[in-house]
Amino acid sequence: MRLYAVETGRFALDGGAMFGVVPRVIWEKLIPPDARHRIPMAMRALLIEAGNRLLLVDVGVGHKYTPKFADLYAIDHSTYTLEGELRKLGFTPADVTDVILTHLHFDHAGGSTQRQNGQIVPTFPNARYYLQRSHWEWAHNPNPRERASFFPENYDPLAESGQLVLLEGEIELLPNIYVRVVHGHTEGQQLVEVHYKDYILLYGADLFPTSAHLPLPYVMAYDVRPLVTFEERQRILPWLVRERVLVFYEHDPFIECSTVAEKEPGRYERGETIRLSEL
Repeated sequence: MRLYAVETGRFALDGGAMFGVVPRVIWEKLIPPDARHRIPMAMRALLIEAGNRLLLVDVGVGHKYTPKFADLYAIDHSTYTLEGELRKLGFTPADVTDVILTHLHFDHAGGSTQRQNGQIVPTFPNARYYLQRSHWEWAHNPNPRERASFFPENYDPLAESGQLVLLEGEIELLPNIYVRVVHGHTEGQQLVEVHYKDYILLYGADLFPTSAHLPLPYVMAYDVRPLVTFEERQRILPWLVRERVLVFYEHDPFIECSTVAEKEPGRYERGETIRLSEL
């Protein structure tokens, strides 16, 4: 097995929304905002090469957005694109055999499909796409808080092509590759846990979007069930510390992976930083 961090582009979200009840005078020192109060964010995918399988975890925002949408979210593909970064590693979209979507918000699932000859089709023609059934149903009946994050063009073509696989809860998807389900940010978000060499790696998705979000109270205002998020983090953080789990940050603009340290009881922060290429 080999693991690769794949940058798919950059974007930005309102810093206050990203840090919830945390005062700006605190969070702006962690990730400084721009003039429109947005903080820079990565859209970092995880690529897993395992035997004859090539598995991709999340796919970024894709390229189907309008200029207005790109301006609102400061979408930037000038340095990174998913397809370009795959090429640098010697792969093409046709080589991908499996795609795990943590959830269907646009910054995680937009790259699942693309416009081709006037139609919207799956970006990875030979891949199965995995998603929790509970989240699939949730996305098709969105609540007012999340409606702006769901775009059916990003995922309905996957079902129409027969490539969508709906999962029922936590499983070992492939040897040493597990999905773990949490429900605070959105219903049925699945995190990916990989056992690699002597390490456990957890793809943090939107439970731990950046390393600045490790302290327990740092829960996003975007979360539909913030108290559930708090409980999930309260349950998972001690395990991250105890097992020296590497957290892979999808949205951190500066840090790819780190361990988690508990400086005093219940107070968590970033530990040792590391890159996958160093493992």
